[in-house]
Amino acid sequence: MNDADLAVHLADVAGKILLQVRGSGMFEGKSLGKAGDQTANQFLVHAVREQRPDDGLLSEEEKDSAERLAKSRVWIVDPVDGTREYGEARADWAVHVGMAVDGAPVLGAVALPGLDLVLRSDQPREVPAAPERLRMVVSRTRPAKEATAVAERIGAELVPMGSAGAKAMSIILGDSDIYLHSGGQYEWDSCAPAAVALGAGLHCSRIDGSPLVYNQQDTYMPDLLICRKEHAEMVLKEVSQLT
Repeated sequence: MNDADLAVHLADVAGKILLQVRGSGMFEGKSLGKAGDQTANQFLVHAVREQRPDDGLLSEEEKDSAERLAKSRVWIVDPVDGTREYGEARADWAVHVGMAVDGAPVLGAVALPGLDLVLRSDQPREVPAAPERLRMVVSRTRPAKEATAVAERIGAELVPMGSAGAKAMSIILGDSDIYLHSGGQYEWDSCAPAAVALGAGLHCSRIDGSPLVYNQQDTYMPDLLICRKEHAEMVLKEVSQLT
């Protein structure tokens, strides 16, 4: 398999594993999320190391190693993005399998097991046209104040949703138009979604307009903007006026 096919296969299989863990009836509540995270992580980590032993690896559920910093190619994975939504048997959770090359999110796959979908960076879907009133996708539980402020300024409708991957993919699927996040994230939250979004021709950046750069020693990446290119300048201008 080439890298893109491998990313898709890993995300798809991890998603199916997670559905089986949840369907087993052995876990509930926080223990379900923990069991799912750890089980999917074991599969992803061992599979990447078996299939691409020379590449670096960063996973939310795996102890980090400085070895990846010397690598040009680094797989960045999130076994369960949206653990709460996974535990509640919602559809807005995801599995992220991405790759950064020299810091850039060059390929990725985002599985949405609740929708039986895997979106991939190398086979982009056509993004539907935006409606007259734009839709800003935000956290179900803690919408970022910058996002709600920008939405009010541009007259956008707020669309609550779970995981970062689900939010980013909702633009590609035509369920939202702008994903503006400023509440704190890590590299595994956005690498694969950004790769898929870029593949679909969307704008992806930090909320100051600077590029998303991965495989950093500090994996904290507190903000991002994903939207159609024609909306990027407007949103970035509105964000800049908030500070």
